[in-house]
Amino acid sequence: MTNNRSGRGKSRRNTATVTPVPGKQHNKTMQAKKDKELEQSRVGVGNRMLRAGTENKNENMDDFPRKKGGNERKPRRFSENERSNDGRSQEASNPKRSSAERSDLPVQKNDEAVIDIIGMNHDGEGVGRVEGFTLFVPGALPGEKVRVKVLKTKKQYGYAKLLDIVQASPDRIAAPCAIYDQCGGCQLQHMSYEAQLGWKRQHVVDVLERIGKLSVATESSEDTAEVLAASADGNADHMSRVQGVVVHPTLGMSEPWRYRNKAQVPIGVTEGGLVGGFYARGSHRIVDMNTCLIQDERNDEVVARVKEIGRMLGISAYNEETGRGLLRHVVVKTAFRTGEMMLVLVTNGRDIPHADAWIGSIREHIPHVASICQNVNTKRTNVIFDDETRVLWGRDVIYDYIGNVQFAISARSFYQVNPVQTEVLYSKTVEYAGLTGKETVIDAYCGIGTISLFLAQHADQVYGVEIVKEAIDDARSNALLNEMRNVKFEVGASEDVIPAWKEQGITADVIVVDPPRKGCDPRLLDTILEMKPERVVYVSCNPSTLARDLRILEDGGYSTVEVQPVDMFPHTVHVESVALLVRKG
Repeated sequence: MTNNRSGRGKSRRNTATVTPVPGKQHNKTMQAKKDKELEQSRVGVGNRMLRAGTENKNENMDDFPRKKGGNERKPRRFSENERSNDGRSQEASNPKRSSAERSDLPVQKNDEAVIDIIGMNHDGEGVGRVEGFTLFVPGALPGEKVRVKVLKTKKQYGYAKLLDIVQASPDRIAAPCAIYDQCGGCQLQHMSYEAQLGWKRQHVVDVLERIGKLSVATESSEDTAEVLAASADGNADHMSRVQGVVVHPTLGMSEPWRYRNKAQVPIGVTEGGLVGGFYARGSHRIVDMNTCLIQDERNDEVVARVKEIGRMLGISAYNEETGRGLLRHVVVKTAFRTGEMMLVLVTNGRDIPHADAWIGSIREHIPHVASICQNVNTKRTNVIFDDETRVLWGRDVIYDYIGNVQFAISARSFYQVNPVQTEVLYSKTVEYAGLTGKETVIDAYCGIGTISLFLAQHADQVYGVEIVKEAIDDARSNALLNEMRNVKFEVGASEDVIPAWKEQGITADVIVVDPPRKGCDPRLLDTILEMKPERVVYVSCNPSTLARDLRILEDGGYSTVEVQPVDMFPHTVHVESVALLVRKG
């Protein structure tokens, strides 16, 4: 990949031609202030996220406000690890704010401008500037010159709509999905896959430097080979002395399509009958969809069959405004290795009209379905599942493998949606743990035991802790399923359970953490620093909170050696990472 294609290269100030709305005056005062802001918010290495002028100590740049409505794509309800933080500040959503503080901006709402796109933020929006004022432009790529229309301005940034591409990036491609612009489930289909991988690595580098205050080694650094050699030899002390964190190229997929093993489809109704697909941009109107290019084809087939049968049998769709109607969601899970499938009908009540006919037709046309379940959710909520799940036909679980570890997957259990890349992610985790078969390992945030069971194949003893009781029940069942007796699971908060284990004489040589997007609980980080394991392996789904937590561990006596980005969700802005830390001295 050439460096500049993914926005890497020298920072540069944008030049723009502004076409003002007739009758509006543009006060160009406070230039000194803007120059200072420009220096503070410079886009490093071509695509660093621009500062908003302030940094909240409790928030990171992944919480930078994004727009509502307008040109924003409304995401489908994907799994929790794929959802972007969609929080907004009160300032960003208050229409009554005085316009006086924005009267001196170089652009106003409805102005048009031609700008250079000098970066891309964590939401995949192009970043450009007009006289130092930052504009976010969905659909624009780094290196492009574009004509935009300003939709909204704030004190220090604004949002604009892409009107024309004056000069296209070499990385721009035609998105293959026919509904890409409407859906929003993907954000990067208009960018070549090679460039996506480069941008994701650079995003990790940027936040490590900006938030974590870490020095990152260059890709061509001799330190890279030195780290790899030391890692292969298990020489943690040698690795800790290497200057600069090595961030490896993102591990991508050879075939980055049809990778999702789970579909969660909201159901609605139109004049044509039952529909299921995604929410139209900026609304809760459901648009019918027959295929999704990142879903396994079998998932599409099951959803289509369910909708067809529902229309034929006159099944009503749930209406979230009235709270009436039966079918709320169709959830399909597919086991890639075994081929088994589970269908879950989420209903607003227990009674399903013509249930036998529905089940019979599904079994006839989709023989790989091994389980048909019903989840009853009568609450006025946008949460998909409620507590009651019952089996309508078949088993209560389906089985799949990650590597050579077998897992039982129930209707509500969490299971990674990209099994191919999950194996890549977990294999790297085991590699960074540096296990010889003699170590004691603690897996914090262990979930249903996926990482724990991978580790248990190479360690003397593994302890997993998770706050969700149902997940621990699944983890224990999965350990029995694989006849692994050197792993123990306990329910509770890691920051409470791990100190209790220490009092019992249990100490860890390696601690593995795989927290949610908000990162590790501060008390857990304190617990790690008190226990002083030789290695910490941090599996992250949010580069910003990863960087924040690495800084805390660095200040507590650890060195971050290397970070491996993994592309779990191609064509989206999300990136997983695995980081290795070793204890200093």
